[in-house]
Amino acid sequence: MRATALVLMGLLWALPAAGQEAGGADAGEGAQVVQTPYEPQKVVYDFYFDHPDKINTALYWLRAHIKPLSEAPYNIPPDFLDIKVVIHGTEIVTVARKNYDRYQRAVERMRYYDSIGVDFKVCALAAQDYGYRPEDFYPFVDVVPSAMAELAHWQQKGYALMVPTVYERTQAIEDIR
Repeated sequence: MRATALVLMGLLWALPAAGQEAGGADAGEGAQVVQTPYEPQKVVYDFYFDHPDKINTALYWLRAHIKPLSEAPYNIPPDFLDIKVVIHGTEIVTVARKNYDRYQRAVERMRYYDSIGVDFKVCALAAQDYGYRPEDFYPFVDVVPSAMAELAHWQQKGYALMVPTVYERTQAIEDIR
C-alpha cells in the first residue's frame, strides 16, 4: 500500500502543472531578459590547455566578456576593463614568434586584444620548459616569474579569476538543440 502511494506521488510530481506545457514552461511565455548593472571589471584569465589550438576557443571567452560590456546599454570602453591573461600550458607555443605561420589567427586576435588593453603574460617557468627565452615572444607579451604567483598576485588585488574550460565539441549545435 505504502509503495503504491509513493509511486502515485511520483507520477503526480512528474505531470505538468495546470497551464504548463510538457517542457515546464508556461504557454506563451518565455525567459525574462535581465540587464544586470555591470560596471568596469578587473579580471585575470588562466590559460592552461592540453592542446595549443584550444587557445582559439579560449580567446572567444575574451570576446564574450568584452563585447557585451562595450555595447549598449553598458557602453563601457575597453580601456575601463582591466583584463590579464596568464599563459602557461601548451598554448605557450602560439606566442613564440617562430610559430607565427602555424598560429597566425590566434596571434592576430591577441594583437587586437592587446591594442584595446588586454595584457598577455607568459610564465617564465613554462617558457623555460619549452626552451624559450623572453626574446622568442612577441612584444605584446610580458614574461612573468611564475604563472601561479601571477594568478595569486592579481587575485589578491581584487581581480576575478576566469578559467576557460575548452571542450572538444562532438556534436553540431543543430543536432542537439
